[in-house]
Amino acid sequence: MRILKYIFLLLLLSLVALSIFIATQKGAFDIERSKVINSSQSSVYNYVNEYRNWEDFGSWAEEDPEMKFVYADKTSGPGASFSWEGKDGNGDLKTLFAKENDSISQKMVFNGNSSDVSWKFKDTIGGTKVTWRTKGQMSFMFKIYSALMGGPDALIGKMYEKSLSNLDKALDYEINTYAVADNGVVKRPTIYYLSQSFTSEISKVIKNSKIVVPKITSFCEENSITTAGKPFVIYHTYDVIKNIAKVSICVPIQSEIFISPGSDMISGKLVVGQAVKATLTGDYSHTGKAFEKAVAFVNKNQLKVDPTISHIEVFATSKEDVKNPSKWVTETYIPLFQVYVAPPTPVATSTAADVEAVPDHEMTETDTPITEKRTYYKPKPVVKQEPIKVHPIQSSAAVIKKIETKKIEIKKPQPAKVVEPEDKGEDSEF
Repeated sequence: MRILKYIFLLLLLSLVALSIFIATQKGAFDIERSKVINSSQSSVYNYVNEYRNWEDFGSWAEEDPEMKFVYADKTSGPGASFSWEGKDGNGDLKTLFAKENDSISQKMVFNGNSSDVSWKFKDTIGGTKVTWRTKGQMSFMFKIYSALMGGPDALIGKMYEKSLSNLDKALDYEINTYAVADNGVVKRPTIYYLSQSFTSEISKVIKNSKIVVPKITSFCEENSITTAGKPFVIYHTYDVIKNIAKVSICVPIQSEIFISPGSDMISGKLVVGQAVKATLTGDYSHTGKAFEKAVAFVNKNQLKVDPTISHIEVFATSKEDVKNPSKWVTETYIPLFQVYVAPPTPVATSTAADVEAVPDHEMTETDTPITEKRTYYKPKPVVKQEPIKVHPIQSSAAVIKKIETKKIEIKKPQPAKVVEPEDKGEDSEF
C-alpha cells in the first residue's frame, strides 16, 4: 500500500508540475503560412472570400467528415459568416474587412478562444502568393491541447499548409475547367426588366452585379413587383482595349411597369427578336471567350447585328444555385438587326396619283431570317405628266403635301360675261 501511495503522490506532483509549466508558457501565438497558387489573383480572392467554398479546401473537414457547417444569409464580403460543430469543438468565423483582390480580415472564435485571421493575395510569377495568418491568445485548456500536439505552430501551421495545398488543387480544377458551346441563331423573347446603368471596367462588371442585383431584388420585394427569371447584364458598349463598358445590370420582371422620375431604378424592355447565342459552363473569368465565340459566328455568316447593343449576358446558373464555379452557366447573346428597308425617295417625274400612301411604320420585330428584305413602298406605273419639281432632300410625305397644295391652288374658269360679285361681307374661297 505504501508503494501505491508513493506512486500516486508522484503522479500528482508530476501533474502539478506540468500544469505550472504550461500555465507559465506564453499564451500568445502568431502563426503564418504562404503558398503560390496556380490561379489568377482575382480567382483566388473570390474563391476564398466565399465561405461556402471552405468545405472544399479546409483540412479540418477531411479530418472530421461528420463536421456540420451552418451558413448565414451572407457568405461573402464584409459581414459574412459561418459556424461549425465538430468532434474537437465548435467555432465560428466572421469577415470584418475585405479589399478587392488584395486582402481579407476575419475574427474566429473556437471553443471560447478568440483570434484574428488575415489573408493576403499578391500577384507573382506562377500565379498568386497567398499568405494566411492567425494570431491570438490561448486559454489554459488550449495550451494543454497544443502542448500535447507539439505546440501551436505545429498544430495550426500543419492545418494551414494542408488547406493551402487543397486550395491550389480545388482552384486549378474549378476555375480552369470550362466549356463554351455555339448555339447559333436563336429567337429571343420579349423581356421586361428593372435595371441600374453605369460605366464600369469590364473586369469589375461581375463584382458590380453582385452588389446591384440584391438592391433591385429588394426594391421589387418592397414594391410587390414579381420577378420573372435570372439576372442579366446588357452591354451597351464593350471596349476591350480600354477595358471599359457601359452596362445595365437587370432583373427581369413579369410585366411592364413605369418608374417615377428621380428613381435610381430604370424600367426597360427587350423586344422579341433573333440573336446569336453562345453558352459558357464554368467560372465567370471565361465569359470573354463566350463573347468571342458568338462574334466569330456572326462574322462567319456575315450577319448584321443590332448597333444599339453589344451583347447580353444571362446568369442562367450562378453561385446562388451551385457553389462550384466549374458548373456555373452563363448565356451570351448578340442581338441581330431586325430588317427594315426605308421607302426610297420618289422619282421627280412622279405625281400624286402615281404613289400609294406610305404606311406609318416604325422598326418592327420579325421572325424571318435576317437576310430577307422587306419593303413597304410600291410605286404604280408612271404616267407621263408635267414634272413636279421637288427638292432632293424632301421626304415622300412632303411631296404628297406639295401635290395637294397645287391641287387647291387651281382656279375655276370664269364665265364669259364679267359680273361684279356680290359683297356678302365674308371672305371668298380663293
